[in-house]
Amino acid sequence: MSQRHSLTAFLGAVLAIGFLSAMDAAMKTVSLAYGAYAALAWRTVIAAPLLAIPYFLFRKAVPSRRVMRFHLMRGAMMVPMSFAFFYGLTHVPMAQAIALAFVAPLLALWLARAFLKEEVGRRIVTGSLLAFGGVVVIFLGQAQADLGREALVGSISILVSALLYGVNIVLMRQQSQHAGPVEITFFYFAVSGLGFWLVALVVGAPPLPASEPVAMLLATGLAICGMMGLAWAYARAEASYLSTTEYAGFLWGALFGFLVFGEVPSGWTVIGALFIVAGSWIAARRAPEPGPTLEAAP
Repeated sequence: MSQRHSLTAFLGAVLAIGFLSAMDAAMKTVSLAYGAYAALAWRTVIAAPLLAIPYFLFRKAVPSRRVMRFHLMRGAMMVPMSFAFFYGLTHVPMAQAIALAFVAPLLALWLARAFLKEEVGRRIVTGSLLAFGGVVVIFLGQAQADLGREALVGSISILVSALLYGVNIVLMRQQSQHAGPVEITFFYFAVSGLGFWLVALVVGAPPLPASEPVAMLLATGLAICGMMGLAWAYARAEASYLSTTEYAGFLWGALFGFLVFGEVPSGWTVIGALFIVAGSWIAARRAPEPGPTLEAAP
C-alpha cells in the first residue's frame, strides 16, 4: 500500500471520527432527557430500516458464515459498549469522556499485533505514547476539580466502554476485509437493535424520545455516516495505523461540547490536546517504502 493511499485512509478516518463526535453531542442531548438506553434503542429502530434498503437492493451475495460471525460479534458487543459510553457521557463533559476513551486505540495497537500479526512501527508507538501523554496532562488538570460521585461512576463506565472498543477496532479491521461499508453498518445496527430490544423484555420498553426528534434523527444520520466512513478507511489501512485517528476525537469532542453544551476546556485540556495532535501527526507519517509497490484495488 502506498504512502498516499495510507494517508487518504487516515484522513477519511479522522473525518469519520468527526461525524461520530457530532453524533455523541446529539446522543447526549437525547440521553439527558430520556436516558442512554432509550436513545440507543430508538436509534436502531430508525437506522436499521434505512440501511436495509440499500443493503438488500445492492448486495452481491449472502454473507459467508465467517463474515456473519464478525457481524454478530460486533453487533452484540455494541450493546454493552455503547450503553456504557453514553451512560458515562451524561455525567461528564464530552472532552473528558473522549479523553478517557483514548485507552481504546492504545489497547487496539497491541491487540492488532497479537491477533492480526500487524507490525507496530516505531512512529506509531511514539505517536501513541505522545498522545497518551496528552491524556495524562488532561487528567492532571481534571483531578483538581471536584466532580462528585456520579462523575466517578460515569468515568469508570467510559473506561469499560473503551476496553470493549479496543477489541471492536481490531474486529472492524478483519470485518472490513470481507464486507462493504453498507453491509457492515446495516448488521451493526440490526444485531445491536435486536440486543437492545431483547433487554427491553427484562427492563421494560424505553420511552419514545418524542420531544427530541431533531436530535434523534441527527444522531442516527451522523452515526451511519461515521460508521460507514470508518469501515471504508479500515478496508484500506491497518488497524494499528488507523487506531491513532481516535485521538482526533478529543478535538472534535471539545468543539461540539462547547457549541452544544457550552463546555469550555481548561488550560490543562488545551495543552493535552496539543500533545494529542502532535502524536497523531507523528503516527500518520509513514516512512517511504524501499522500492516500488503494487497497490491493491480499492
